[in-house]
Amino acid sequence: MKVTVDLDQCEANGICVGYAPDVFELDDDDQLHIIGQEVPAELEDDVRDAVLQCPKAALKIV
Repeated sequence: MKVTVDLDQCEANGICVGYAPDVFELDDDDQLHIIGQEVPAELEDDVRDAVLQCPKAALKIV
């Protein structure tokens, strides 16, 4: 599984970081980064939850 972020939509509110801190991180400038190319299998459910909870629908599973 892969996940992408539309940085034009992202508000950097950090909800996704709360759900999957090993996959998402916010830098000091409140820019969201996705850690790694592929989501580890054991974190897929957390990432799905993060995508569903994103208030701006900026995250997509690809």
